[in-house]
Amino acid sequence: MHGFFETDILSDMQKPFYVKVLLVATLLLGINAFAQEKDHSSSEEKGSLKTEIKEFIGHHLLDSHDFTLFTIDEENNEHVGFPLPVILWDNGLKVFSSSKFHHGESVAEVDGNYYALYHGKIVKTDAEGTINYDEDHHATNVKPLDFSITKNVVFIFLVSALMLFLFGRMAKSYKTSALPKGIGRLLEPIVLYIRDDIAIPNIGEKHYKKYMSYLLTVFFFIWIINLLGLTPLGVNVTNNIAVTFALAILTYLITTFTANKNYWKHIFWMPDVPVFMKIVLAPIELLGTFIKPFSLMIRLYANITAGHVVLMSILGMMFIFKNWIGSPLSFGLAFALSLLELLVAALQAYIFTMLSALYFGSAVEEHHDH
Repeated sequence: MHGFFETDILSDMQKPFYVKVLLVATLLLGINAFAQEKDHSSSEEKGSLKTEIKEFIGHHLLDSHDFTLFTIDEENNEHVGFPLPVILWDNGLKVFSSSKFHHGESVAEVDGNYYALYHGKIVKTDAEGTINYDEDHHATNVKPLDFSITKNVVFIFLVSALMLFLFGRMAKSYKTSALPKGIGRLLEPIVLYIRDDIAIPNIGEKHYKKYMSYLLTVFFFIWIINLLGLTPLGVNVTNNIAVTFALAILTYLITTFTANKNYWKHIFWMPDVPVFMKIVLAPIELLGTFIKPFSLMIRLYANITAGHVVLMSILGMMFIFKNWIGSPLSFGLAFALSLLELLVAALQAYIFTMLSALYFGSAVEEHHDH
């Protein structure tokens, strides 16, 4: 009897235990299923977020036909900024405001013609905004000649006006005093450095003065533009290949049209080498005159573009990690890289100016008999 009661009591105690095991197992399976579903949704969210960040970086590097300060609601196309003038040549001059595009969401109708924005470029289309593609999925719509005042052009004008104002004030201060005043106290050491450590050593005492205006202009233009590129304004002038191409072409043209006979003699008829080598070296030296400005163009463009891409990518990592380790780490790296970019901004201006002075020096170098 006693054993019967013990068995009955034991079975009553064990029943809740088995129920508990069953409940725990069911709960673990549910948590596992929920975790898998959450991981799947999280991976999908991260994938879409990475795509969004990549698109944002690509958009950040492009020029634009309007000036957008910030976006309030992207889905409803609500932005804060102002439009810029669009100037096209399409069987005649077409001038209108970029507000007609509504940030690329609408088709602009001008004099019976329809235009749309496609990847930052203006293409001719129909009233529905149809984009035609070839076999390689490239747009085949006609692109009119575009002379628009874009965001980059606005900042080129602003920086040019700023430089005229600063150096104009600096020049006026020398009329009343041998020492500069105001902003001139900051600019004078930089001007003297460019003259004494870049122009004179590379060009020479005899010829450096006629190149100083260009060297000073190109140095301060690249430096200020690069600094503005680190602000939230989204200025990206020197990572536009057309801008660096124009700067490199200026250096090439100045070198070519100010070169002396000795410069051309070293290119087409290298002295102190056999005749056969003169013939072989002539096309190589001539090609070198084009490679030099090409290297100037690519160096400035690639370094500035790479800096922007890396910085924006690190900032984007904060939104991907979303945890207490990844986000502060990404912010710290981005802050450190931003400080480094301040150095790069001045360094790229220095390198472009130094190499330009070196090319000018080779163009006016006097012949020395050995």
